Amino acid sequence: MPRLSSSGKNQSKQKKGNTGRRNQRQFGRGGKPRSLAIPIVIAIIVIIVIAVGVYYATSGHSTQSTSSSGTTVFNPENKPVILYVNQGNAYVGQNSFANLTKFALDHKFNTIFFQIYNAGDLIFNGSALNYFVLNAHLFHLSIYFALYFTKPNQTIPSSIYSYHEDGISLDMSTLPNTTQTNLLSTLQQNYQSGKTAVTTYNFNTKLKPDLLIFETYTNSTTQYIHSGVIASVEVAQTTSKANYLSQLNYVLDNSNGVMVFDYYGLLKSGY
Repeated sequence: MPRLSSSGKNQSKQKKGNTGRRNQRQFGRGGKPRSLAIPIVIAIIVIIVIAVGVYYATSGHSTQSTSSSGTTVFNPENKPVILYVNQGNAYVGQNSFANLTKFALDHKFNTIFFQIYNAGDLIFNGSALNYFVLNAHLFHLSIYFALYFTKPNQTIPSSIYSYHEDGISLDMSTLPNTTQTNLLSTLQQNYQSGKTAVTTYNFNTKLKPDLLIFETYTNSTTQYIHSGVIASVEVAQTTSKANYLSQLNYVLDNSNGVMVFDYYGLLKSGY
């Protein structure tokens, strides 16, 4: 996972209601009662329209479309749409977590990878971790605790297993392969209440978590976007909102989901 400083520079490798016309009451000419046929037909049409709307609203269907200006519109499918929160870029604590959840919902994310562990340090206490999970679930957002490792001797804090988070993600691309294998094995053996995830630059990795996220941020990595993995978009690597949305849709169409790095980047860009 690329790390950005508070200034946004790389440190390492780096959603209007339609205003429809008001329904106008229609009367029969000369005040005579109108035939019942027309109201019945109208009622049937309304029922059909409502039924179709409910079907599409509840069945996870989505469509791709373009706005009048040609900008791609992002309509996520029933796949993970992940927003990565890097605490090293924009710290999010209990006081600002509500802003994060609103932002995620407004931008059609359904999952948050929330960094709680950075370079060997657990950033939050148990009360805060419990708060984050309860509030994310209140808004029907999935939340994964993201752990960022920088050295082989850093370990997974077992205390984080008991907060009913939806999963735990290991961000450990800089570690030796053996260390990565051991960390994932430890997580899979000891964490049974949620899913496991790994974010990686190694597109040939043999690791098999529940969610394998490839950090495909540049044009040269597009070839690694495929079904079976979740691919990624980095806001800092996009040139405009249209370009960002285009990349987002491409990744979503061609892999099992999308991860966006990161919350800070989106805030800064204004997308």
